[in-house]
Amino acid sequence: MDRFSALPVDLLPNILQEIIPPNHLASVCLVNSTFHAFGVQFLYRRIFIYSWHKEAKVKVRQLLRTLANCPHLAKHVVQLTLRDFPRAMIASTEREQLMTLSLQAIRSCVNLRSCTLTRDGSLSNDIILTLQQAQHLAELEINGHNFFYFKPGLLPDFKHLRKISLIMPSPEVLNILSIWVQNTAPTLQHLTLLCQSSNAVTDELLETLSEYMVNLEYLYLVGCPKVTHVGVWAIISKSEVGLRGLGLEDVSPSFDIHRLSELCAVSQSLRRLKSITLTVESRSSTSQSPWTWGVTSLLAASPLEFFHVSSLGGDLKAAGLDDRFCHNIVAAHGERLRRFSVHRLRMSLDAVRDICARCPKLEQLFVVLDRTDLNELGLCLSVAKSLRAVHVNRPIGPESDSESIPVVPRELVLSILRQSGLPALKQIGFNTRVNQVERLPRVNENGEVEMELQLGPYESPEIPEQFLVVRTS
Repeated sequence: MDRFSALPVDLLPNILQEIIPPNHLASVCLVNSTFHAFGVQFLYRRIFIYSWHKEAKVKVRQLLRTLANCPHLAKHVVQLTLRDFPRAMIASTEREQLMTLSLQAIRSCVNLRSCTLTRDGSLSNDIILTLQQAQHLAELEINGHNFFYFKPGLLPDFKHLRKISLIMPSPEVLNILSIWVQNTAPTLQHLTLLCQSSNAVTDELLETLSEYMVNLEYLYLVGCPKVTHVGVWAIISKSEVGLRGLGLEDVSPSFDIHRLSELCAVSQSLRRLKSITLTVESRSSTSQSPWTWGVTSLLAASPLEFFHVSSLGGDLKAAGLDDRFCHNIVAAHGERLRRFSVHRLRMSLDAVRDICARCPKLEQLFVVLDRTDLNELGLCLSVAKSLRAVHVNRPIGPESDSESIPVVPRELVLSILRQSGLPALKQIGFNTRVNQVERLPRVNENGEVEMELQLGPYESPEIPEQFLVVRTS
């Protein structure tokens, strides 16, 4: 410890930023005053609480109380993500106290740049008004169900946001969206609408929004069955800077991918597109389907780096991603691809082998494989020298549940890691489990030091990329 303390203080932030688990950072803050001064900044800079965290609602209360009563700590908060909120089953007086605490906490976060409040009922009129006073706020993700909670007419007073994400927006919120987008037009770069089969998000709405979204770079639509290529083209065509990320999940069955690709080809509108997220309504297979040819054509002129595709449903044991489609995507974009992500669509081991062999910059690979393919997976991965994260799901039928999915044995996972021999691989997961790859030195029988592979728990406070509802770059 004495030798470590002799290091220049300027190096300490670079060291501490490599410490991920919050409990480890909390321990760092207890070392001495110097460690505390630097460590507390990293501990509070990005805060995440999710509904599946143990006693999440209790943690939300404790956090709000800390931020409200300790402005010297709250000033370090840059990103605040609360995906749970102790709203249900509390008396009105308790709710009033909780809201008062929330207001004090938000006011104390004077450097807040990103705020996420996605739990139904976590937003109120007063919280909206308080957030609007946050001078640095640039990103807002909220639950858009306003019923009894807040007045939608307050939202357009957020006039300087870079990113707006609405989760399950009510028709009343969508009705004021065009005014809101118009007010924030000079700065708005990212719009996400995550619905549950909402009929209120239509081509007409997107056409109206497009008039004000000339600076838009990222558009993600989920669960919007009334949206076709007409509305999406309106957004794409009006973006003067060009989209860099596009997500179209569960949109209209009438969506004409061929027509959209023709329009984009003429105008070169997707010449900056680096990330695409798509779903296909696959009842059997994508083999030789018009959809696959349309996607290939749509992306022909794009410098793609992140590719995501999934299925809307059907029998997932039969549904599959055509090898030729994978081959064509890799042939066109393999030199740049950093992530190849497939969900709810079975793949062949040959397709995975081709992806690994021809994508030299590949860092993340998420695929769906049969259990019998796992014995050869390590050799397939071995040629992807830049690979940092792998996740494998197994094909399941429509009546399957998470409890019926067998856990991949630990020894098999370690065997795959040893076969791959990839020094950069840091994370590996199967189905619902994610592990960090740890390499620990040990002395063998010959007295030589060698690295032993072990599986550790996932330590980042953020959701693993492969589990995100909206998968972006």
